[in-house]
Amino acid sequence: MLDFSPQLGLGSSPKLPSRNSNNLSSGVVGLANVGKSTFFQAITKTKLGNPANYPFATIEPEESKILVQSTRLDKLSKLYGSKKKIPTSLKIFDIAGLTRNASNGEGLGNKFLEDIRQVDGIFQIVRGFRDDSIIHIENNVDPVRDLVIVMDELILKDLEFVESGIDKLEKTIKKPNQPIDKMKKELKLLEEFQEMLYEGKKIGTFKFKDIESVEMTRKYNFLTIKPTVYLLNVNKEDYLRNDTEFKKDIEVWLQENCPNDKLMLICAQYENDKLDNPQEEDTESNRLNGVVEEMRDSLSLISYFTCGPQEAREWTIKRGTGAADAAAVIHNDLKDSFIAAQVYKYSDVIKLAEKNEKVNESELKAKGLQYRYGKDHVVEDGDIILFKSAKGKH
Repeated sequence: MLDFSPQLGLGSSPKLPSRNSNNLSSGVVGLANVGKSTFFQAITKTKLGNPANYPFATIEPEESKILVQSTRLDKLSKLYGSKKKIPTSLKIFDIAGLTRNASNGEGLGNKFLEDIRQVDGIFQIVRGFRDDSIIHIENNVDPVRDLVIVMDELILKDLEFVESGIDKLEKTIKKPNQPIDKMKKELKLLEEFQEMLYEGKKIGTFKFKDIESVEMTRKYNFLTIKPTVYLLNVNKEDYLRNDTEFKKDIEVWLQENCPNDKLMLICAQYENDKLDNPQEEDTESNRLNGVVEEMRDSLSLISYFTCGPQEAREWTIKRGTGAADAAAVIHNDLKDSFIAAQVYKYSDVIKLAEKNEKVNESELKAKGLQYRYGKDHVVEDGDIILFKSAKGKH
């Protein structure tokens, strides 16, 4: 089971937990022809996607996986002397570009908006470089205007979903034998969302007061509630100095409209070009790793590890996941026959292994640093776990 209370921050402006799943995905979103497919290739280290200097080069979403670079996994595999090292991954989709009036079906509008509904988090690419040889669908570079265009289209589509939900509830509530109190609460919630959207605000800025409201909201799969990492696609010079003429105006806009979301600078072409020069030493390579970690954090994803002489492996789960559900990420049988989780804390392992440069589990146990938990124990980020189950499976 998932415990959402720590991450909800009820009464504040929390990250709304996405689907009850440990297999979440992200989508690359933005206006047409701003570098989405180039970024997609760079972040996945593949030649998938269709970068081209014309709008709507991508029509069907392209799917791939990002292998998550992890210094913790690197350290653990060395300390355990593991023969194999298996990183975790994040599913990502390259989604067709948006244009003005997408919510009315222009361009690939309805398809684009429906494709966004299928992902859990958004990488929104915004053009922040000047180059007359590369077409801009709005004819000139203005990142704040582009942000407004995309947000307006998402808001208009969410208004459709809200108004449809209100209409359905108002009809259903009149029928006999209905959970009237619960339906009235949901109706009031949708009406609050409607008011926010009319004011041009994203549902993601709503302050939830209880978990029941979160559950009511999740089923609608609203577009403006999805965690978003904004990526300003700049030229190489601005990327390397981590600054640009557009940065301050965008930060002001985000603070006013999406205060919970993060802005990061990228140079998609620069990162993409490095795919053809894998030997090139580059201290900026950690930038893309940071982009991935920011999305994982936005989705409330954490990692635990299974380690031994054969392999060291990193597994992804939602923050608040219980031990039995964490075991199910490896195999459902481990959940069904779960007995206990034997846990070491990453910091304890690293600290104790500094002298010998290898893990000594007997010493960890002798110092009281080996923990044994039941199925409802909430797994913490960085835990190193051995699951004990019936029939000798572990």
